[in-house]
Amino acid sequence: MTVPTSLDAPQILNLLSNKLGDMTPQLHKAASWLLEHPSDISISSINELAKAAQVKPNTLVRMARSCGFDGYDDFREPFREQIRRGTSNFQDRAAWLQSLSRTGNLGALYADMASTTLANVETTLSDTDAQTLKAAADAIVGARRVFVLGVGLNHALARNFSYLAEMALDNVCSIPRDGTLAIDELARADERDVLLAITFKPYRSEVVEAVNVAREQGVKIIGLSDSAAAPVIAGSEHGFVVCTETPQFFTSIVAAAALLETLMAFVIADAPAEVIANIKHFHERRHALGIYHAEADS
Repeated sequence: MTVPTSLDAPQILNLLSNKLGDMTPQLHKAASWLLEHPSDISISSINELAKAAQVKPNTLVRMARSCGFDGYDDFREPFREQIRRGTSNFQDRAAWLQSLSRTGNLGALYADMASTTLANVETTLSDTDAQTLKAAADAIVGARRVFVLGVGLNHALARNFSYLAEMALDNVCSIPRDGTLAIDELARADERDVLLAITFKPYRSEVVEAVNVAREQGVKIIGLSDSAAAPVIAGSEHGFVVCTETPQFFTSIVAAAALLETLMAFVIADAPAEVIANIKHFHERRHALGIYHAEADS
């Protein structure tokens, strides 16, 4: 039997479970241990797994072949791919990175980081159309106030978006501010306002709660997340799905940053003509106050 290369890690575990009854005692012992410790498959060497399962390394090779794989490496690859693509938990991915370091495969990690990062940006932008961006930009430009919400890793994204907007517009701010709760910042928000909310799996409860409260108050929601089913996107007026795949254990926000920069470009393009004058004045003032380092004439 040849196993289809399209099988993912959960499907392989199901296959392994179904094959248990046909296995010899030693193969059964190895397979049972793997089924009980699936997170170890991607991060441990074959020798480490054999020792933990109390079998010989060749037993794992024979087990993989009994399931239709050419060898143990082919059996293990979908589990490593699961980590590279960010579908496993943080602890598994962290351990996998450490295993790469022990085996001297940081060059492969670098290549994975580069290719995944570029693919995330390309996929995110190619899956987002100009009309959707313009509709969100229209909402931002026409709002009385725009609240940009991101916590944890996404706080920097929210702050950067509002920082750029503040050079040209007076109605954008990032929340929560120091010492405040996001939900309190929205206490007087209504249908004249917009909330741009950012969160990725595992979704932050304070962001989801703030979005739910804002919806009840009539606030227009622009959601940015990693799934169309995310609570900040489902049911919102505007939603953007970004790719966050990564070979490391932190969620990648590179594509989210690229999308927000693109949205900001649409906001500036959509705003009144005086916005350009505002940006020019902002930078001229900074030069005059010596905020920017003055380069010596050559």
